Amino acid sequence: MNKRKGQLAHILITFIAFSIIAPVLGQEYRSGPAEKDFVGYLFAYFKGNAVADESVCFAVSTDGYTYRALHNNQPVLDSKVISTTGGVRDPHILRGEDGKSFYMVLTDMTSSKGWDSNRAMILLKSEDLIHWKHHVINIQERFKGHENLKRVWAPQTIYDPAAGKYMVYWSMKHGDGADIIYYAYANTEFSDLESEPRVLFLPKNGKSCIDGDIINKNGLFYLFYKTEGHGNGIKLALTDSLTSGKWIEQPGYKQQTNDAVEGSSVFKLNQSDRYILMYDVYGKGKYQFCESVDLDRFKVIDHEVNMDFHPRHGSIIPLSRSEFKKLTDRWGTPSDIKLSAKKNPILDGFYADPDVLYSNKTKKYYIYPTSDGFNGWGGYYFKTFSSTDLQDWKDEGVILDLKKDVPWGPRNAWAPTIAEKKVKGDYKYYYYFTAAQKIGVAVADLPTGPFKDSGKPLIDFKPNGIKGGQEIDPAVFNDPKSGKSYLYWGNGYLAVAELNKDMISIKQNTIQVLNVDRTFREGVYVMFRNGTYYFLWSEDDTRSENYRVRYGTSSSPTGPIHIPENNIVIEKDPSKGIYGTGHNSVLQVPGTDEWYIVYHRFSYPDGIHMGDAAGFNREVCMDKMEFGTDGSIKKVIPTH
Repeated sequence: MNKRKGQLAHILITFIAFSIIAPVLGQEYRSGPAEKDFVGYLFAYFKGNAVADESVCFAVSTDGYTYRALHNNQPVLDSKVISTTGGVRDPHILRGEDGKSFYMVLTDMTSSKGWDSNRAMILLKSEDLIHWKHHVINIQERFKGHENLKRVWAPQTIYDPAAGKYMVYWSMKHGDGADIIYYAYANTEFSDLESEPRVLFLPKNGKSCIDGDIINKNGLFYLFYKTEGHGNGIKLALTDSLTSGKWIEQPGYKQQTNDAVEGSSVFKLNQSDRYILMYDVYGKGKYQFCESVDLDRFKVIDHEVNMDFHPRHGSIIPLSRSEFKKLTDRWGTPSDIKLSAKKNPILDGFYADPDVLYSNKTKKYYIYPTSDGFNGWGGYYFKTFSSTDLQDWKDEGVILDLKKDVPWGPRNAWAPTIAEKKVKGDYKYYYYFTAAQKIGVAVADLPTGPFKDSGKPLIDFKPNGIKGGQEIDPAVFNDPKSGKSYLYWGNGYLAVAELNKDMISIKQNTIQVLNVDRTFREGVYVMFRNGTYYFLWSEDDTRSENYRVRYGTSSSPTGPIHIPENNIVIEKDPSKGIYGTGHNSVLQVPGTDEWYIVYHRFSYPDGIHMGDAAGFNREVCMDKMEFGTDGSIKKVIPTH
């Protein structure tokens, strides 16, 4: 084995070991969109060497190839406000690991003052891509030992999972020395660098390197950089540890042109295994795009790329539908850029088992789901999402963490349900949830919490006569006829008990098992309309593409349940790639006879190809539910 192959083998072995422990080092709570939710791209760039062009501009795309400038190709940030020089260059934008924060770093510089005139960079952070907090970091003033510093160029940011921090890296030149790529970690607020600048990378030949751009692909870090003053071009180095200094320099150049280039940046195409390497062919006033699947071999795809602006050194990130909409609402929608019409899924990310509530206290709608995307249904916290219009949903954050808040059941946070109840003139919220295959209850004064667990399981036993199944999937129902409240639960059986007035205990002598039929598996939901009680439940296994919802009716909240002949409420639609539609709740729009079913399905489009993992990588959807003149539920056709 030659030396280079041995080094690459070491990287791969280390990567495999790291991938085993990586989940421990990751973010505690997941937020924001998953890759399946991305529908477009944001291109951040500057325009040229004139002072007026040294500013941040934005463009958007829906396919990664056709880009249109926002705000008529005018700046989205005022360089005079955010910089010390009056100009900024080389914008690099990054989506945060928390799924809701964005980071941007800029060179604080105007070229009219000379290429060796700047000593500072700018750190910016945003929660919405519109409003940015900025902080100037002058390296020469902030850190000792940089008296002969000549320039600070092209900063970028990457999350370092080994450190659990954001690393800012950039090139610096001191005196007559080489341009070297340095790094430092940013503080939590992204307002300062909390560590001294250290060398990140310098080629073995000791010659200059600038415009570093790092992408993490499956735990390996690919550094694209420009050689400066020695065969100018874009080269590549690899490592499995950002700060180890152990970089494997790859032979050859990666640009696909003989013209001078700089400012390379790599991004991944949405829902694809392809990557784009783009760079500034600055002598020709154009940008070149190249495509690759292995980040080693690239082919030019300029004929597929179309822009209505001329960018200089920039970067691209993916956008979710809501993020795309925020940007175009603020800066205007280009005339030939249109998102495809789509309403499902309604939540970004992986969630399941949704329970929906309209709060009379806040006049908002809320969805309480299982946090999904954990192997073997291993989630341990619950979140809620709010909306005023049933279209745009706000992540309200974690409302109950089993590891911190529920010592009797610190694992398997599944299938919650919630009730709003007026107590002494004010509303309280009773949140029933599954933890460690038991059912608990927590109470709050607001639908967003904080929720306080009762301190013990509410249901941790099997009803008389039941030997199999699980004590999971609670559903709470406030009976509008009697004023009583009931709790339903069960996997493999359906049990019900009347709740006491305190809503955190049950009347033991009211426990009974309801007779359904063999299609009942889990996920019961009870509702009332026009004098009839409706029982909805899920059939089959959540890992099955045939997971679906059926219903029955009754004249009482405790049965008996009559099962219609044609009682499927919603099921898969293979023609649309929709599978595993189940575990639902139902919403009645207040004061109307307008109803919606809220349910989960396999994540689209990959879920059907995931095997059992489809059952814990699900997404939440909502469709209108209608009734026949006889009160029957019309079959719902699932939509995208």
